[in-house]
Amino acid sequence: MATSGQDTGLDTVEEPLYEHVDFHMGPQHPSTHGVLHLELTVDGETVIDCRPDVGYLHTGMEKLAESKLYYQVTPITDRMDYLSPMTNNLAWCLSVEKLLGIEVPPRGQFIRVLLSELSRLNSHLVWAGTNGLDVGALSMIMFGFREREMILEIFDEVAGQRMNPSYMTPGGIWCDINEETFIPKVRQFLDEFPSRLADYHRILTKNPIWRARLKGVGILDAETCEQYAITGPMLRAAGVDYDVRKQEPYSSYDQFDFDVPVRDGADCFDRYLNRMDEMAESWRICRQIIDNIPPGRWTTEDRRVALPPRDLIHKDMHAMIHHFWIIYNGYSPPKGQAYVPIESPKGEIGFFVVSDGTNKPLRMRVRPPSLINLQALPEMVRGGMIADTVACIASTDIVLGEVDR
Repeated sequence: MATSGQDTGLDTVEEPLYEHVDFHMGPQHPSTHGVLHLELTVDGETVIDCRPDVGYLHTGMEKLAESKLYYQVTPITDRMDYLSPMTNNLAWCLSVEKLLGIEVPPRGQFIRVLLSELSRLNSHLVWAGTNGLDVGALSMIMFGFREREMILEIFDEVAGQRMNPSYMTPGGIWCDINEETFIPKVRQFLDEFPSRLADYHRILTKNPIWRARLKGVGILDAETCEQYAITGPMLRAAGVDYDVRKQEPYSSYDQFDFDVPVRDGADCFDRYLNRMDEMAESWRICRQIIDNIPPGRWTTEDRRVALPPRDLIHKDMHAMIHHFWIIYNGYSPPKGQAYVPIESPKGEIGFFVVSDGTNKPLRMRVRPPSLINLQALPEMVRGGMIADTVACIASTDIVLGEVDR
């Protein structure tokens, strides 16, 4: 028996020193929508801090554009957001057209808008499928890609390419649509899509597990969105009614009747609902266009950029020389700079272009909504669970090709 005064070592118990744990998510994590590395500091299952680490897909697209003719930059824009290539094409073309001071005929504008809205649907369908996959609704990936396949067939019809069509070009589009084959394909998709969208709502929106995983998760209020310059569905899900198509209409968007969906929950669930509502509005725009495509030219008549008709190239020497000159030398906008924003599926995107009067851009700078949205991820995940981080990544709808570019 221990006597008085002896130290048994049982009197006091020192508390162990506790340290937060650094947790690495990625860069090979299957739920990060690309090669993304997150450095998380966690306290048990709670995220204390988050530091996104990007750059694994860096391709130097902005610098590469300086060595290309203006029309040769269009295929580069495809590869940034490869889920919405047509909107990237359109943003680039609008900036170049502003430098050149040219206007696209109504037929070309309508076809551009139609393909841009189909691209928005294409992007949102992939997002809906991968978002479901991330959170555990595994069947959604098959439904989303089923409808996306129809859109890719439409792109293949007009451009001969499913993923990176490069169909738009400064001045209009490369070639006119074949109304006998193109319009029936678009009509078939538009006829089927409303019932498919209703299926998505039955699978996800009314699912109590889905709602529990997303509601109240990843709060990003309007003030924080504005501090980070966030646009698109993430901003509108926080209650801010801002859409470039309405605020600064471009390419004939002011001629179509559509609403801008706005939610005020500012969480992952409202960002989900906002994109679902946007798909319905894109369907409305496409339906209006397919019934009212105007006749006439699909590209500008400005000889600086307009190629002669193909059937004249083998008959008329002047037409052949003109065609060769534009393809080989391109065109030279006057000195100046231009930036035309548009509404991509991720938010506002635009290409700041500086011309020094030569046939290649002096400088090209992109406003990439995916990168800007990703910067707010730490604000969304702090204080949440590790499992909720994946849902937050999905709700930002990032494409790493655009983040790193």
